[in-house]
Amino acid sequence: MRRIVTGHDAKGLAIIDKDDEIERLDVTPEHATFAVMWSTNQWPIDNQTPADGATKPTFSGRSHNDNGSVVRFVDMPPNACSPMHRTQTLDYGIVIFGEVELELDGGEKRTLKAGDTCIQRGTNHLWRNNTDKWVRIAFVLIHSKPVVIDGKALTDEGFPGQ
Repeated sequence: MRRIVTGHDAKGLAIIDKDDEIERLDVTPEHATFAVMWSTNQWPIDNQTPADGATKPTFSGRSHNDNGSVVRFVDMPPNACSPMHRTQTLDYGIVIFGEVELELDGGEKRTLKAGDTCIQRGTNHLWRNNTDKWVRIAFVLIHSKPVVIDGKALTDEGFPGQ
């Protein structure tokens, strides 16, 4: 299972911090597999920690965060593009079907396909469907501390209704 983890360079521009494959673990007699893409163990989330969230322990017997979260599915029509935007959250974006391009304000781009996961860590980004087919992405958003670069907080910007 592929994941893309974003971060920031020393100037505060969004970067791709990790683009790698996560090992699937066979965890049941029926051969269900789990892949921990990212997890956190503090609140609010610190988007500047250098630790790899795939190596953090998961919470046994829990499937939610008592402090709240938002789960959102986005269906994007063919040849559509979101505005460039940043949210003060940690977002898990999972492509359910279709293909979508992620573009960061630093200029980097990655194409995600069904099953790929993007972990957005307060980065400025947009989503672009360059195909003639619909795409669906599942998002989990969890409130985070603002990213601070050279003493300046990078806060929500760019998306209507924020």
